[in-house]
This record gives sequence, C-alpha cells and structure tokens, in this order.
Amino acid sequence: MIEKIRQLKASGQFEQANALMPYTNFIGLEISIQSGEMLTVLGKRQTNTGNKQLPAIHSGVVGAALEHAAIIELLYRLDLAAMPRVINVSIDYLRPVKVEDLWLRGYIVRHGRRIANVRCEAWQEDRERLVAASHAHFKLS
Repeated sequence: MIEKIRQLKASGQFEQANALMPYTNFIGLEISIQSGEMLTVLGKRQTNTGNKQLPAIHSGVVGAALEHAAIIELLYRLDLAAMPRVINVSIDYLRPVKVEDLWLRGYIVRHGRRIANVRCEAWQEDRERLVAASHAHFKLS
C-alpha cells in the first residue's frame, strides 16, 4: 500500500489514497488539499450519529477521524518506508460534534527516524472554535 501511496503523491493525485483504506468510505472520510494544506473532511452522515437526542456524531467516529487525519498528514509530508503505526493517541473532546461536516487538520510536531508526534484539530463552522483535538505518537519504521 505504501508504494501505491507514493505513486499517487508523485502524480499529484494524493486525495485518491483515501480509497486504499476501507474504513474511510464506511464513515465518510475524504481528503482535500487546499493551497498546500492537507485537510480531512468527515462528511455529514446520519449513520455516524451517537447521541440521537442532541444529535451528535459518535465519539468513536470523531476519534477515528482524528487518527486518520494524523496518519494522512504523515503520509503526505514524509517519505515513509512503511505505514505509520499508532503508539498512543490522546483525544480532547471539547464540544458536542453536530451531525454536520467535520474538518480536521494534522500538524507534525516532531519526527525522527522512528517516532513522530502529530497534533490534530477538528472544527465545524468556525476554525477557531475547535470541537476536538488530539495528540498522537506513531512508530515510523
């Protein structure tokens, strides 16, 4: 899979790397590159609803989206020999996540040869008003 991702990146079609990961279609994750900024979008889907009374997106779906955004950022920014593996993820759920589009952005805080630290932020209507954030460590080799 890593070789296919390299080919897509080299041909300027990195957004199609999403199709290589089966769960992305299931929950509705998409990749968007805007002015060199890698964004992940969790499209509005009623099937992702956890609390039907609010309604709000299930926290597990939000966590999966944050982890995906971090991995996608690593794959886009670094030339990796293998898929990154999660060591740990810490998630801050800051507000209920409405059943609307959720935008996510990963930032590589630091990386070495074997370990990378990535922070992710998630928002809906206002980028300055985060609904969730995460900090994750990945094994790179």
